[in-house]
Amino acid sequence: MSSTALSAARTGHRQPRDRRRLGDSVAGWSFAGPASLVILGFSLVPMAWALALSFTDSDLMTPGTNVGLANYRALLDDPVFLQAVANTGLLLVLYIPASLVTGLVVAVLLNRKVRGIGFYRTCFLVPYIVSATATGLLMGYIFDRDFGLMNGLLVKLGLPVQGLLSDPSQAMPVLTLIFFWTRFGFAVVIYLAAIQEISKEVLEAAAIDGAGSWTTFRHVIVPSVRPMTIFLTVWGMIDALQFFDLVMTTTKGGPANATVTIVYYVWQLAFTFNTAGYGAAVAYVLFAGTLVLIVTGLLIARRRGATG
Repeated sequence: MSSTALSAARTGHRQPRDRRRLGDSVAGWSFAGPASLVILGFSLVPMAWALALSFTDSDLMTPGTNVGLANYRALLDDPVFLQAVANTGLLLVLYIPASLVTGLVVAVLLNRKVRGIGFYRTCFLVPYIVSATATGLLMGYIFDRDFGLMNGLLVKLGLPVQGLLSDPSQAMPVLTLIFFWTRFGFAVVIYLAAIQEISKEVLEAAAIDGAGSWTTFRHVIVPSVRPMTIFLTVWGMIDALQFFDLVMTTTKGGPANATVTIVYYVWQLAFTFNTAGYGAAVAYVLFAGTLVLIVTGLLIARRRGATG
């Protein structure tokens, strides 16, 4: 066969192949294109616009003027922002360890074969799927100082009435408790799925070696669910740093800014105080802090995984 014929044959084979690739590309982008446009339109573009907004004194009604880094410099002298950072930090410190430990212990208990176990599993998941608005309104009544169920129970037990959500020293811990109650069911579900994936041969080998319940939990279950622990830690950080809905429906940042979180403060700045430019600066500080915390947590987890 001549070189011309070979070239024509190769070209003939290449054309159907190129057409198939083009068809695959068109089909792929027909599925991914709309989602990409949604991500671009509702995520990336607003992020870029908010970044530009953070360098202005805009109130969302007027364009505002460029103020450079003045909004970011003002954060260090803003007592409400510092209080919001402290409140959000307290939420992180209290919520994440409690949700991990309690979630794992409850998952181990729910992994047993007992009558009605499906009902018990559902009970722990229901608070997570219930609307945060409904939960906040309900908890506002339960922890009300004057008419709440909690103080009624304390009085029956002979204990003094507590301020709870109306006491600046108690409001944030109580709100953290409510947040924990509504969210830790997710950790239970994730841990339960991970525990059920542990090989039965491994558990049987531990039992044959004489390992008791505590030894099995510490040396078999905990290392086996470590990837889920890392995931839940990162997820919990993001969840806690975005804490807003329960604050909005219960305390509205009070009393005396005792429950103001960073996200709630951003909302106040933008839509209550009409200082959207300053609010955008707070939002980007939150974004940077969240990114640093997540990356640091992942690096620490990877290092421990490599050494462990």
